[in-house]
Amino acid sequence: MAALRRKFGEDYQVVNTNRATTFTAPVKKKRQRFVEKNGRCNVQHGNLGGETSRYLSDLFTTLVDLKWRWNLLIFILTYTIAWLVMASMWWIIAYIRGDLNHGHDSSYTPCVANVYNFPSAFLFFIETEATIGYGYRYITEKCPEGIILFLFQSLLGSIVDAFLIGCMFIKMSQPKKRAETLMFSQDAVISQRDGKLCLMFRVGNLRNSHMVSAQIRCKLIKSRQTPEGEFLPLDQCELDVGFGTGADQLFLVSPLTICHEINPKSPFFDLSQRSLMNEQFEIVVILEGIVETTGMTCQARTSYTEDEVLWGHRFLPVMSLEEGFFRVDYSQFHSTFEVPTPPYSVKEHEEKNSLPSPLSTPTPALTESRGTRRDRVFSVDCINTSEERGCQMGIGGRLPSKLQRMSSSGKEDLQRKVLLLSSQHSEKACSTGDLPLKLQRLSSSTGPETENRLQLKSLKVGFEPMTQSTGDLYQHSLAPTLSPAPVPMHSPLLSAGGRPEDNLPPKLRKMNR
Repeated sequence: MAALRRKFGEDYQVVNTNRATTFTAPVKKKRQRFVEKNGRCNVQHGNLGGETSRYLSDLFTTLVDLKWRWNLLIFILTYTIAWLVMASMWWIIAYIRGDLNHGHDSSYTPCVANVYNFPSAFLFFIETEATIGYGYRYITEKCPEGIILFLFQSLLGSIVDAFLIGCMFIKMSQPKKRAETLMFSQDAVISQRDGKLCLMFRVGNLRNSHMVSAQIRCKLIKSRQTPEGEFLPLDQCELDVGFGTGADQLFLVSPLTICHEINPKSPFFDLSQRSLMNEQFEIVVILEGIVETTGMTCQARTSYTEDEVLWGHRFLPVMSLEEGFFRVDYSQFHSTFEVPTPPYSVKEHEEKNSLPSPLSTPTPALTESRGTRRDRVFSVDCINTSEERGCQMGIGGRLPSKLQRMSSSGKEDLQRKVLLLSSQHSEKACSTGDLPLKLQRLSSSTGPETENRLQLKSLKVGFEPMTQSTGDLYQHSLAPTLSPAPVPMHSPLLSAGGRPEDNLPPKLRKMNR
């Protein structure tokens, strides 16, 4: 294999072509956690140097922080060594006074009666320390050094008892064990709640005793680099779980779902379902409260990595109503189910909503063309209706003098334009059946009177939109004067001779008077 790699390169690999062999997908390497699921912080302190002496300055806390096996070992060794040392001191006093040689002499008064070897001195110390007092071994009044040692033994025993027993009591009564009955869901979920994308997880209390003043906090642990180029490993960022609204203060008598709203202030503002697969972060959850039975502050911790955040899931309900009470089913505490959730981030959603829709706002050119077409297209019925309304609701029943001058000067040009417009609209019609019924009857009838009437009505169609304002009419009246257009020779207005007003219908001649 080494020769093949030297020949073909370091990337050379042997491929097994046996079809009976089954290949499995590579298992993703488990990432190192900052806080374990049980709440233990995965941090070790090393290379303290001369700072180790700080632990001895706070010896009581150091002993409490030790593990149970080391506490028990220190407890046993401390009492054993103290008993052996004190028993040895009583044996030395007896040896110096010569009491060991007169152990069974009734006429001799020793320092401690019936102490003539080391085992008897050890039993005397245990009886004195434990205040058993069998009455067989005792101190006599002729031994002042024994009285002083007895006082020292009593003081030293009280100090050792207070230190070790107090350490063991604090160790046993620590609220860390209360945190064992506080549950966190195995996974966190991301789904919509009240129309907003939220990060949610669940907490619960297994005991009937309450957690007083329970408060929850969340920290996002993620490495990042500042714009100045500084790399911040395991940078901590606060996640808002209702600090401003008071939702972080929990009444933890039943399982609760903690919600973090993803908004522009959230570090997950640009997090989507696809980017979640490539992210590396850890969410540390801290639940604090006062134990109701002991009054001590308890803290429970857990964490969620990016692999434990489920996109588009929601927790199953665990509460049910029974006869006279509410029942919590903790078998469904960690269960989730899928719900429809947008795969894109909140940032992408807001950018999409901020863009104007081309369908909702029509362009000005399209609106202008529609308005122009609407002004130009009229039917004969609309012409008759507008003619009657103009006769009934005319201003003073007669046109102003300026309009009369405009009608006499620009009527011929307007007639020509209207006829051209009507010819254009007639080209768009496929047949006479596409025209209105009244217009078909007019087109079918022949004669000079019918032709004059149709041309006059066409004149009114082109003339009506120009009566919107006097300024516009005046401008349009000047246009034929400045640039006169050739008038067709077959125009009925010119062929009749005389003034153009003589060829108008009676209604229009009456309006011009």
